[in-house]
Amino acid sequence: MQIVGYETAAGAESARPALLVAADGTVDREPLASGRELDYRLGERHCAGTVDSDRHTACGNDGVPYCSAHTDRWACARCRGDCDRPLPSCREEHAVYLAAFAPETFKVGVTRSWRLERRLREQGADRGAHLRTVADGKIARRIEADIATDVGDRVRMPAKIGSLHRQVSAAAWQDLLSAYDVRSTYTFEYGLDLAERPVVETVLTGTVRGTKGRALVLENQGTAYAVDMRDLVGHELVDGGTERALQSSLGSFE
Repeated sequence: MQIVGYETAAGAESARPALLVAADGTVDREPLASGRELDYRLGERHCAGTVDSDRHTACGNDGVPYCSAHTDRWACARCRGDCDRPLPSCREEHAVYLAAFAPETFKVGVTRSWRLERRLREQGADRGAHLRTVADGKIARRIEADIATDVGDRVRMPAKIGSLHRQVSAAAWQDLLSAYDVRSTYTFEYGLDLAERPVVETVLTGTVRGTKGRALVLENQGTAYAVDMRDLVGHELVDGGTERALQSSLGSFE
């Protein structure tokens, strides 16, 4: 079996986080529901190939999580609104938003308007604010680029994982919002209930505490571990827990 992707809890109310696991060309979901026990060892890692619906095409190349032949380049990743709207989605109505990550990290972003709440959840945002709705992605990207000079337009996963146990500064968030005309705001809860910073590891052994965006939190022998699910993609799975000695939190010795 190989981990070939993951699904966050974003989207419809029925959506549940899961790892996508492939064997003999068939893709199955490995649910990541809170309380679920996982007992896998991570084996060799190589390109995750391609997934089309529930079918998987394997690839043995070394590039991870995807080799150069299976890496898609998103045309909009660094767009600043100076394009000719090359994708059909560029012509859809877009929303410009702010996202907050604990304790005081903020970013501006854009998405198709119908995906706004879903996009915030995909990123693991603690709070969000809808600033504007515009006719298309080109206009949205221009606005985003202007706001980004003050706020920034990306937050790295280490920063998100490092603050999983913290709360957003309400004062800092309100101070930021005071500079903009805000249409609506969002507050998200992920139910991780962490008293201290989790240990960062790439493992798949333990009890699922929950997920936040693509961060998976597992508990193993009294210690909480934070796993970037993207770092799992491409690994072969072997039944039986990890054989590595894992770092423990100080709280596990109390």
